Amino acid sequence: MSRWTAWWHELSSATKFRLYSRFTFQAAIAVVVIAMAISAGAAPSVPAIVVGGIAAIMAVEAQPDFATIRGVVARPWMLPLATAILAVLWAISGVIAQLATEEATLGNARMVGLVAALLAMFSIIPFARYKWWILVGVGVATAVVFAESPGSAVKAVAALLFSGTLAVAMTLLTVWGLGIIDELDRAKLVEAELQVAEERLRFARDLHDVVGRGFSAIAVKSELAVALSRSGDQERAVAEMEAVRVLAVESMGQMRTLVRGYRNIDLRGEVAGARSLLSAVGCELVVEGDAAKVPPQFHEVAAWVVREGTTNIVEHSAATVATLALGSAGMSLRNDNPHGASGERSGLRGLAERLAAVGATLDVTATGDEFVLEIHWEKM
Repeated sequence: MSRWTAWWHELSSATKFRLYSRFTFQAAIAVVVIAMAISAGAAPSVPAIVVGGIAAIMAVEAQPDFATIRGVVARPWMLPLATAILAVLWAISGVIAQLATEEATLGNARMVGLVAALLAMFSIIPFARYKWWILVGVGVATAVVFAESPGSAVKAVAALLFSGTLAVAMTLLTVWGLGIIDELDRAKLVEAELQVAEERLRFARDLHDVVGRGFSAIAVKSELAVALSRSGDQERAVAEMEAVRVLAVESMGQMRTLVRGYRNIDLRGEVAGARSLLSAVGCELVVEGDAAKVPPQFHEVAAWVVREGTTNIVEHSAATVATLALGSAGMSLRNDNPHGASGERSGLRGLAERLAAVGATLDVTATGDEFVLEIHWEKM
């Protein structure tokens, strides 16, 4: 059971909704077939109705709109085969209905023909190119072939067209909903990627602004010192090289400050950033406790726990809820719907090393339903 649970948790929301829609259609077909078979009793039409139901389920299974991977059909032969089966059932029933003299045989033929037409309207016609014209054609042809009289034919046309229109409209609305879910899923991924790209651009911009000017000055003064040295003005050349040395030291200090500012992250800022990033991928972050409860000497490493834990949630789960608990004795970050076991993740290994450097410990608990990071501070 845990294997199936893990498989379900690994699926995206769009894939889950696609599977739900497909199985709902198939279940509805199965219910209709069972009801019609029961109403037919022990009549010879029951096997034909069951075969038609199986063909309709095959047709839904083969539809690209309901494929687990959008647009990919693993069994392309199923749709033509299902269409052929329903068409043959309808045609044979029509011939029998026109030639039969016994009332029982005529009733069985009419039932099979009507069921074949309704199943086609539900599982095949909604996905056809000229669906509305095909719907009208099938409805009129079925009424003409199987109706007892012209009056009943008119009623049958109205009933078939009404039922077919509902089936087509319901299918189109479902496909439309699937498209929206896919777009939302793609939007979440794009938003997360844009946030990463924005952070890279910010760091590149800061690096250029802080260090670029110093390096440019070093290059200009170095060229000037070379020119002065060649012209014999050694004192000015030495002065320029001394200025180059000072600029180099200042640039190194500025770079260290920039990198330190990038690495010395703030716990409150990381919590706010984690909430924003997780929200972008459809996960709610619940915060228990307050950053003020964390001892000051552990604020930076706690911020790294939040950052690395958030990255793990985004990359290795389909979480819908994550809980961050902050306290004076430690902290924890847990999420649902992990993708398998934790494995040998370099991020967690580096995080454990960072925690060990300040006397803290990291415990990882991974199950099919939950992934937990627990951190305990050094006892003072």
